[in-house]
Amino acid sequence: MYLRAANINIDDSVLVQQSQAGDATAMERLILKYQNRIYNVILKMCGNPDDAAELAQEAFVKVIESIDKFQGKSSFYTWLFRIAVNLTLNHCQRSSRTAARSLDAEEMEPDGTTSPALRDCLSDERAVDPATLAQSRELCELAKKCLLQLEEPQRAVVVLRDIEGMDYAQIAEVLSIELGTVRSRLSRARGNLREILETMLK
Repeated sequence: MYLRAANINIDDSVLVQQSQAGDATAMERLILKYQNRIYNVILKMCGNPDDAAELAQEAFVKVIESIDKFQGKSSFYTWLFRIAVNLTLNHCQRSSRTAARSLDAEEMEPDGTTSPALRDCLSDERAVDPATLAQSRELCELAKKCLLQLEEPQRAVVVLRDIEGMDYAQIAEVLSIELGTVRSRLSRARGNLREILETMLK
């Protein structure tokens, strides 16, 4: 169950401090601020809306349970995404069904800056012209299928970079890998996406 919108324009560090002091409203605001983005990233990685909802809920439960241990060495944003992405990667590695799943569920609008190319295709934004809309939906479905054929580590990098809009340093922090590894993994992932797409279009 998702929380209703509220005034969440408060700095994360302030909300974290208040949460650590036992302020349940502050924690609620942190959840409100990030719940849609966390859900969408998990959905893109695991391919199943029910699993995504459960994993998102599990991520926030872990955040609530661990907030006292958060020391601010990284931003709350990257700490939260690290928890969510690790949970999702573990789930995907356990599940042999992941590659066959689709991403047909309606998405919630993320409130972060993202790369327009892949994000626009994967967010099913409405087109005005019916013919354009039909073509756009076809392309979206194809992009989603291609994304799910990537290995989980590559899929995670693409989702964090091209959909969530993280910079390389943030991705390295979330995935606990070197900056150079982010660059090389993203390059390989995009190359693999092109190959998968070419194969599907043959």
